[in-house]
Amino acid sequence: MKVRLHDVAHSRAGDKGNLNTLSLIPYDPDWYLVLCALATAEAVAAHLADRVVGPVVRHRMDGVHALIFVCPRDADDTVTSSLHLDTHGKSLSSALLQMEIEVGDGPGPGAAAPGGATGPPA
Repeated sequence: MKVRLHDVAHSRAGDKGNLNTLSLIPYDPDWYLVLCALATAEAVAAHLADRVVGPVVRHRMDGVHALIFVCPRDADDTVTSSLHLDTHGKSLSSALLQMEIEVGDGPGPGAAAPGGATGPPA
């Protein structure tokens, strides 16, 4: 079964020059190890390939059940020189949450279907 990250996690974005930092934090901590296994740096780089160039680096923050992705952008893709509508790259967090992961047959940790009790707050 495929699950969209938006249904099980939230994300924030920060930028510095031509780097974006994206957090991925599950609503339910039981999803953390699933995200560690499936939300790899390579998968995120492929998903964001239209804006991210070069290798994505993933950092695990086990104590707070969060993943941090450092995503390089093109040298000309900075706040002052970017031709993108979102020069800061803040919308990359929303783009990340559109990524789907394959969790097998069941709905995953918490036994709630996407958008249910483990999904985003109402």
